[in-house]
Amino acid sequence: MKIAVISNGALSLINFRGHLMAEMIRRGHEVLAFAPDHDEISRTTLRAMGVRPVECEMARAGTNPLQEMASILELHRLLRRHQPDLCFSYFIKPVIYGTIAAWMAKVPRRYGLIEGLGFAFTVAPGQGRQRRLLQGIISTLARFAMVRLDRLMFLNPDDLQEFVTRKLITRDKAALVGAIGVDLNEWSIMPLPRGPVTFILVARLLRDKGVVDYIDAARILRTSHPDARFLLVGGLDDNPAAISHADVQSWVDEGLIEWPGHVSVEPWLARAHVFVLPSYREGVPRSTQEAMAMGRPVVTTDAPGCRETVIDGQNGFMVPPRDPQTLAAAMRRFLVNPDLIARMGTESRRLAEERFDVNVQNRKILDCMGVTANERRPE
Repeated sequence: MKIAVISNGALSLINFRGHLMAEMIRRGHEVLAFAPDHDEISRTTLRAMGVRPVECEMARAGTNPLQEMASILELHRLLRRHQPDLCFSYFIKPVIYGTIAAWMAKVPRRYGLIEGLGFAFTVAPGQGRQRRLLQGIISTLARFAMVRLDRLMFLNPDDLQEFVTRKLITRDKAALVGAIGVDLNEWSIMPLPRGPVTFILVARLLRDKGVVDYIDAARILRTSHPDARFLLVGGLDDNPAAISHADVQSWVDEGLIEWPGHVSVEPWLARAHVFVLPSYREGVPRSTQEAMAMGRPVVTTDAPGCRETVIDGQNGFMVPPRDPQTLAAAMRRFLVNPDLIARMGTESRRLAEERFDVNVQNRKILDCMGVTANERRPE
């Protein structure tokens, strides 16, 4: 078959869907990778994998109706030109736009994967009206698109249930496949570093990731544990919930955090003892899976997607969202009892092997789409 994989970012295709596309190719299929921001590096990397890059239009945070309609029409034109047998889209916007465009282009098989509900479905104090309006627009487009999908996959049961409850998808078209998964050989267990207990948050710098709660918790803990270190790894973003450069720099100047910016994650995880993600909603966070695979305990929230990564008291602790005091209390347990770090880190690795093996997860996704080996394209 010829398979079109549609995303809103070339880097995400390589980092998060590289193993999946490689497995499609191993099974004897031709793969086209659609993204709006291909550059020479992404094109070279994809071609080396045997994947054909295709440039398309899609603004990740765009809201201009005319531009958004133009993106759908451009996708339709490209799909008609390339004539894939199957279209697989992931992230909410590519799923909606890609499905509508694939239906218009008469692509025979259409599938989507919801990796998380994001900004529009994470209602925060003082932002409810704006987000509810966005929810309404997304829901209307989603209902139109979902009728035209063969199957919609979800990473966690909360997102699946929300789509069914909102009547965005019928239960018979919804499938729970679990996490994206990580390469457990690439993300191998690493020895704990020497020195003071070091916490790390790896995320896009958004309020919805709980970044401000992490900062508040660091500020609380500094008073009683001045030697503790707090790392914040991630780049600035154009999302409506983004944190400004001035805010981040003020935290650095205050001496609360170390912020290397948008950098390779693995070396920084190796320098940390405990992974923290106080997010308000996720699909199943890839960053947490990577930290668990490296043998790091986790402090996260009892929120959709996040709760899939921690067995409370076994490989870490779960706290309520938007609660810096309770977050600080959970983090403090590693400061007063550092023996927890190694024990819980070992459990994190065990759970990663049990739940987050990328090869197992990719088989689930491909089985859900009926992508078997050596299918022949109809004459």
